[in-house]
Amino acid sequence: MKFPKAIRTYCPRCNTHTLHSVQVYKHGQRRSMSEGQRRYERKQEGYGSKRRPEQKRYAKVTKKVVLKIQCRTCGYKRHILGIRLKKIELVEAAR
Repeated sequence: MKFPKAIRTYCPRCNTHTLHSVQVYKHGQRRSMSEGQRRYERKQEGYGSKRRPEQKRYAKVTKKVVLKIQCRTCGYKRHILGIRLKKIELVEAAR
């Protein structure tokens, strides 16, 4: 799907519709020393089976893509929650 690099939408900080720049959100690297990750690794180790069964066939063929938008006036950043797409391409808006 082609999606514009800039959209005009509501900004809660400016309290008006302004131009926003759009990027695809990429998650950061996981912290190996966080409590949840340590607990997960502790449960995974040993001679027992895996923590959860491995999935053989998948029900979904697409992933949810989260878009990160930033207001060009005040710099406020927020997310547009997951849109289910196979592929997204950010393009310049046609005039």
